[in-house]
Amino acid sequence: MRIDNNTFERLEDFTYLGTTLIYQNSFAEEIKSRLRSGNACYHSVQNLLFSRLLSKNLKIKIYKIITLHVVLYGCEIWSLTFREERKLRVFENMVLRRIFGPRRDEVMGEWRRLHNEELNDLYCSPNILRVIKSRRMRLAGHVAHMGEEMGVYKALLGKPEGKRPMGRRRR
Repeated sequence: MRIDNNTFERLEDFTYLGTTLIYQNSFAEEIKSRLRSGNACYHSVQNLLFSRLLSKNLKIKIYKIITLHVVLYGCEIWSLTFREERKLRVFENMVLRRIFGPRRDEVMGEWRRLHNEELNDLYCSPNILRVIKSRRMRLAGHVAHMGEEMGVYKALLGKPEGKRPMGRRRR
């Protein structure tokens, strides 16, 4: 790739500030890694989220401050597929079910897990996918306000050189 008089070589993968960038523009491995880190973080504070001494609001703050930031590190550059979006939603629902606990069914008198719709009603903050989209838009705004001499701005507006490979595009 060539920008101005600078030439950049092509690499298969590149790790920068803890985020692995892959030539194929697939972030599946990066998201798996982030979810593993978030799961480890979740299990480290699991006793707090399961405690009856803490309020639900405090548990949500612990989730947002500790666990969510670990999972969403570098999410501004992710291009998500439906499968990856689903994995992120499943992770968030798992944590929220731990925070809000089970419900007693009034008809049957038994304890049951909360449904996703009930979790969405109880959790008043934006879900994980909305947070990712808002962070992406914030990054795009920062790049758009950069000067035209900046390399990131040129990469955003520039056209890639060369031909596309043969075959059907990936979704």
